[in-house]
Amino acid sequence: MNIKKFLSNQIHKSMIKAGIPSKYNVVLRSCKKKKFGDYQINGIISAAIQLKIDPNSLAKKVVKYMKLYNFIYKITILKGYINFFLEKKWISKQINLLINSKTLGLTKICIPKNIVVDYSSPNIAKEMHVGHLRSTIIGDSMVRILSFVGHNVIKSNHIGDWGTQFGILIAFLKFKKKKIDFLLSNIEKLYKQAQLKYSTDTNFAKLAKYYVVKLQQKDKSCLKIWKKIVNITMNYNYKLYEKLNVKLTSKDTMGESTYQDMIPDIIKDLKNKGIAINHNGTIMIPIKGVQNKKGKLMAVIIQKKNGAYLYATVDIACIKYRYDFFKADRILYYVDSRQKQYLNQIFKIVHNAKYIPSNLKLEHHMFGMVLNKNNKPFKTREGKNIKLNYLIDKAIIKSKNILTKKNPSIKNKILTKLSQKIGIGAIKYADLSKNRINNYIFNWDKMLSLNGNTALYIQYAYVRTISLLKKANINLNNFLNFKIKFISHHEFNLAVLFLDFEEIIFDIVNKGTPHLLCNWLYKITVLFSSFYENCKILNIENNLIKISRLKIVFLTSLFLKKGLYLLGIDVIEKI
Repeated sequence: MNIKKFLSNQIHKSMIKAGIPSKYNVVLRSCKKKKFGDYQINGIISAAIQLKIDPNSLAKKVVKYMKLYNFIYKITILKGYINFFLEKKWISKQINLLINSKTLGLTKICIPKNIVVDYSSPNIAKEMHVGHLRSTIIGDSMVRILSFVGHNVIKSNHIGDWGTQFGILIAFLKFKKKKIDFLLSNIEKLYKQAQLKYSTDTNFAKLAKYYVVKLQQKDKSCLKIWKKIVNITMNYNYKLYEKLNVKLTSKDTMGESTYQDMIPDIIKDLKNKGIAINHNGTIMIPIKGVQNKKGKLMAVIIQKKNGAYLYATVDIACIKYRYDFFKADRILYYVDSRQKQYLNQIFKIVHNAKYIPSNLKLEHHMFGMVLNKNNKPFKTREGKNIKLNYLIDKAIIKSKNILTKKNPSIKNKILTKLSQKIGIGAIKYADLSKNRINNYIFNWDKMLSLNGNTALYIQYAYVRTISLLKKANINLNNFLNFKIKFISHHEFNLAVLFLDFEEIIFDIVNKGTPHLLCNWLYKITVLFSSFYENCKILNIENNLIKISRLKIVFLTSLFLKKGLYLLGIDVIEKI
C-alpha cells in the first residue's frame, strides 16, 4: 500500500471541496518530531495567499471536509499546517494485509512494459576496473526492481567488440607474430604495447586502420583473432559478475558486432532522408542548435573516408534494433555523466530519423565518479585504475579480519561464506546508497562499519530478526489474522514506515534512484534497533503482545531480505 498516495488523494478531495483550485497539489510529509503527528499537510499556506484567505481558517475548512476519521484519531492545526495522528487500529489492519501479501503490500497495478536496461559495458581486452562498478551494480539493482513490479526487462551488456581497438590488436599480433595468450591480464599488456605503437608509429596506425576495415568486412583471419579475444575477456567478466551477485550472463551480452549488418542500410537511409551528408568523403550528421568550442555547428560522424564505422553509427543501429526486435517501450542507459552530450545527440538523431516512436522513452541515468579521500578519481598510488577483482578480494579479506576478531573460533567454511557476503555487500551498498548523480568518496572503514548507513548494519539487523524468530519457535502462520497491538511508539513508528514501501519502489522505477531504497532500509534498521532495545519481545508475559511484536519482527525480516535482494546484496543469518 502507498500510504502517502492514499492519504494525499483523500486530502486533495477535501481541499477541492474547501474551495482550493485543483492545481494546488497536496504535499504530505512525515513529521520529523512525532509529538506533532505522523504526517503534516503542507501547501495550504501558498493556496491561502493566492486566495487571500487566512491560512488557519482555510486549514480548518479543509479539515471539515476530511473523511479520514477511521484512519486518524487526532488532527491539529498550527499556522496553516495540518498535522494528524494515524489511528492505531487502522495501521494494525494494514500491517496484517502486508503479512498476507506476496508482494509486501504493493497494490499498484503495473502495466507490463518492455524495458531495456543498458549497463556494465566492460572494455574488451581489458580487465574491469573500479570505473565499471557503478554502471554494473546500479543497472543490476534496477533490473531487479523493475522485474519485481512486473515489467519485462531486457538486460543489455553493450560491449565494444567491433571498434578501432581490434584493428590495433590484430595489427600488433600479426606484426609481432604473436599467439593469443589465454590470460586476460597478458592480453591487456599486449594491448597497451599496441596502443603505444599506434600513437607513435604512423605506418603502424595506417595498418591498424586497415585491419579495422578488414574486420568490418568480416575477413576470416581477423574474425578468428577477434572471437578469441572477446571470449577470453567475457568469460573472465562472467566469473566476476557471478562473484558480485550480478545477473548478467552470455545471453545478455549484445556487442557492437550484433548491429553490423544493419549499418549500411541505416547510413543509406539517413542520407536519403537528408539527415546525413557527405563531406569530402566523410558521412556526418549535423546537430542543429549545438555548437563546438570554436562556435561551429556540431556534427556526428557515422562513417570515415576509409569506410570504417564509429561508435555513433553503432549506437543509432542499436536503438533501432531494440525497438524493432524487443519492441522496447523504455530504454535506460547507465552510463557516466561525461557521455551526456553524446547520448543526447544520438537520441535526437534516432527521433529525427523516426527509427523509434515518439512515446519510446530514452533515458540516460548518468552517474558520478568514485573518488579517493583527496577528491581525486579512485586509483592506485601509481595512478592506475584499481581492478574490480582486486577491490572485491580486498573487501573479502577485510571482512574476514572483522569476523575473526569478533569470533576467533569461527569455522573456515563459514568464515569464507560470510566474508564474501559481507565484503561484496559492503562495496555494493556503499555505492548504491549514494545518489547516483553525485561523486562519492570511497572509504573502507565506513563501508564495513556495524553502525551507520552500511550494508553490514542492515545485515546485522536481519541476523537479530532471524535469531528472535528461531528462539520464539512459534508458527506465525497460525496468527496471520491476529490484530497487532501497539503498546509502544517504537513498534508503531516502525509499522508506519513499512507502509512507505510501495511509494519508495515506484519512485525508483520512475527515476532510477536505488539510493532511495537504501535510505528506507536504513530507517527501518534504525527503528528496529530502537524497538529491539526498548521493547520486551520474548520475555514478556502477555502472550498476545508477544505474538504481536513477533509479527513486527517477522515483517522487518521480510522487508530487510527483500530490500537487500533488490539491491543485489545477500542477507546473513549469523555473525
